Amino acid sequence: MSRPAIAALLSFLIPGVGQIYNGDLLRGLFWLIITPGFWIGTGGCLGWVCHIVAAVTAHNRAEDKEKFRVTVV
Repeated sequence: MSRPAIAALLSFLIPGVGQIYNGDLLRGLFWLIITPGFWIGTGGCLGWVCHIVAAVTAHNRAEDKEKFRVTVV
């Protein structure tokens, strides 16, 4: 698996962990705090939305960092 796939998987399992894996600590903490709020606040209806959005953003951010790393090196 590539780095973006790992970030997406981690963030899908526990939202925010993929962002922390990418080195984005504040983004990770944001998702770790917001997702449980959506699970509780909406009775579970929007919790899955947060899981999916967190996974997609972790994947996209990892791809961007990977492209930048390849371009610079």
